[in-house]
Amino acid sequence: MEVRDKVVVVTGGGSGIGRSMALRFAAEGARGVVVADLDIEAARRVAAEIAGLALQVDVGVEADIVGLVDETTDHYGPVDLFCSNAGIAVAGGIELPDEQWRRTWDINVMAHVYAARALVPRMLARGHGYLLQTASAAGLLSQFDASYAVTKHAAVSFSEWLSITYGARGIGVSCLCPGAVDTPMLNSVSDVRRELMSGGHELTPDEVARVVVEGLREERFLILPHQEVLTYYRAKSEDIDRWLRGMQRLHARAD
Repeated sequence: MEVRDKVVVVTGGGSGIGRSMALRFAAEGARGVVVADLDIEAARRVAAEIAGLALQVDVGVEADIVGLVDETTDHYGPVDLFCSNAGIAVAGGIELPDEQWRRTWDINVMAHVYAARALVPRMLARGHGYLLQTASAAGLLSQFDASYAVTKHAAVSFSEWLSITYGARGIGVSCLCPGAVDTPMLNSVSDVRRELMSGGHELTPDEVARVVVEGLREERFLILPHQEVLTYYRAKSEDIDRWLRGMQRLHARAD
């Protein structure tokens, strides 16, 4: 998929990967870019750089997603590419209270469901459309925090289901699974965990955005800015028990 002359929506577009994607899509010639974020001032700053449209959206609320799609359509026309990018990470394991599990689930999983629910019927009627879901390398491997690892696995699985169900009916689906990226989310973890998560290989959001454009152009399902993630994913599939033992050692170093 080429983004030139397309209408693009990016959630979580006020910072990090979302900001870089919005800027890159505009540079690639998108006809209209909508920057959606809970932080409306951050969204406005990004939109001002690209003459885009800023909208305040809580992606964990279905009515907000429906409103985002409707306002985009009213302003620019039908959505060609929807980047469901917003996500959160909550530190902790099974001890996390239910409300934090539910909030992480709503943002990291249900936001993708709400976007698909709002857009798939419209895209089917037009005969085309594209959904980009931002998950994480944690969705293919794992991560230190339980709710993050679980919801990112669910996001990957939902992306697979969308591709299987609608891929032959004109709707493209890609799942972005980056590793360590220099964003506010990564900056919130300890130095020890940051080093273990990155293995010394952090990318900038701009580098991720460049790979995203390449992946969309080739219509790859898995977009992997960190190529080592594919190596780890293959190792996991070849010997899950060995992989689990390695992850146990990694977790021990982080504690």
